[in-house]
Amino acid sequence: MQFFKSGKWNLSELVTDPYSPSFKGRLQEIESKVKEFEKNKKNLVCNISEKKFMSMLQALEEISEKFGIVSGYASLEYSSDTQSDKITSLLTKMRQFGAEIDNRTLFFDQWWKKQLDEKNAQRLMQHTGELHEFLRHKRTLARYSLSEPEEKIINTLDVTGHSALVKLYDKITNAFQFTVKIDEKTRIYTREELTQLVRSPKAKTREIAYKSLLSQFDKNKGVLGEIYQNIVLNLKDECIQIRGYASPISVRNIGNDVDDKTVQSLISVCRNNSDVFRRFFSLKGRILKVKKLRRYDLYAPIQKKEEKKYTYDKAVKIVLQTLDSFNPTLGEFAKRVFIEDHVDSQIRIGKRSGAFCSTIAPKITPFVLLNFKGRTNDVFTMAHELGHAVHSIAASDKSIFIQEAPLPLAETASTFSEMLLFDRILNQVSDEEQQANLVEHIDDLYATVGRQAFFTIFEINAHQKIGESATVQEISEEYMKTLKEQFGTSLSISPDFAVEWTCIPHFFHSPFYCYSYSFGNLLSLSLFQKYRKEGQSFSSTYVKILAAGGAQKPEELLKEYDIDISSEKFWQEGFDYIKSQTRRLEGLID
Repeated sequence: MQFFKSGKWNLSELVTDPYSPSFKGRLQEIESKVKEFEKNKKNLVCNISEKKFMSMLQALEEISEKFGIVSGYASLEYSSDTQSDKITSLLTKMRQFGAEIDNRTLFFDQWWKKQLDEKNAQRLMQHTGELHEFLRHKRTLARYSLSEPEEKIINTLDVTGHSALVKLYDKITNAFQFTVKIDEKTRIYTREELTQLVRSPKAKTREIAYKSLLSQFDKNKGVLGEIYQNIVLNLKDECIQIRGYASPISVRNIGNDVDDKTVQSLISVCRNNSDVFRRFFSLKGRILKVKKLRRYDLYAPIQKKEEKKYTYDKAVKIVLQTLDSFNPTLGEFAKRVFIEDHVDSQIRIGKRSGAFCSTIAPKITPFVLLNFKGRTNDVFTMAHELGHAVHSIAASDKSIFIQEAPLPLAETASTFSEMLLFDRILNQVSDEEQQANLVEHIDDLYATVGRQAFFTIFEINAHQKIGESATVQEISEEYMKTLKEQFGTSLSISPDFAVEWTCIPHFFHSPFYCYSYSFGNLLSLSLFQKYRKEGQSFSSTYVKILAAGGAQKPEELLKEYDIDISSEKFWQEGFDYIKSQTRRLEGLID
């Protein structure tokens, strides 16, 4: 049986040496293909043939794939070592090259969105197969598009605008080191190591860990707050003032190809069900035998003994077995990621925190970044990111333009994989361990449903206030107000959590990204309920949903499986599952 060992990923399939003549030759080849594509500008007329139109789409696909590989390499290397000046320089170079490619091929996008009449657009789309939805969505975006010269200016300025601000945030925060004194011993921790202390069985250790984290960000809140203010104002100036979007979150919704109504229903139901998690925190307090939980205790484990540890090999095998038992095809997809050394799981200073899965091109197995410490939570994180990977591989026969599902659906496979893992583990343990696992499970549901929804509520309010010239202090006050709304009286919140928003990379990297976690989790709960009712036959339906990638609008795709994501009733079903798990936990306490 194969042994899986933690290590760094192997990126040689993408690029062997980014400073070699062969790499330079690849960039020159992309340059040549872009130059050749530019000759098509004269062919963009209303009566263009279907054949010529498709050949242009295929040429764009090839350019996108070839550039995606070299730029993806730079991005992955940077995530592996954010402190390397050489890699930072390479990443900047690739982003500049990417902006140049976007500018030089923009004429096709502009023609399709703004210049081609509807009748001929419909004629051409009839012959594009699965690219129909991709092209339709582009036409939808037309009302927010600018002239070609204006789009070129925005693409160029973004390199030193939002992208540069995010890179600056990463460079500052990933260099943070946290000095912590526990049991008279002082040592320096990375943020990932500090995260482990937050889940310590010892209340004092949890408090010390949080204070160390928050105080470091508090010391830097001035510069981090200014970065955030500029990101928000950049979005407002470009998307609201210039492009004409109705609101900042509408930018994300339309980009995700979901309706504002769908997202409003989601957020409303999450807000109205915050009492589910308040009840859970009260139960958790009873288990821990404390009158009231503190915010420091949010992720406290309920077992007094040391948290169960997993070797990397055991963790990989549990995840692979879980996916394989649900559907062998998905199990094989996941195994491929490890076999091809596409996982970076080591913890290193300078390495990006957290975890992600990156799809470079349809025919290339995705790459997964982890920071594996051997905790139960790390095993679920592994399952989560492998869910993303199998989603990507399932849709690998799709064009690069539609392989990736819209963001909310992109979280579905990841959270469904976690659900499968949880169900597998829960059925194999004692009542005592069930109680511990249920607490951790509902902890995770809070973190990925309730917490993310309130993150989004905060973002909506923060964007509005920053647009009205709010200070960093006022942003922190708004965050504290959001915390108090979601927790009510179920736990006490110390003032140092007012700066926690500066610790959340998604606010900086991808505004309004967070609701996709709530979306994906609640959708996964519904799909999991269908699996429980229909049994193994559901797995083939599930794979079909994954294999669709981004070929269909989410509302339309899910409607085929009797799921109406625009209704509050649908989202409530997900919370009904959470309520049932909370009642189950309550029964184990009594």
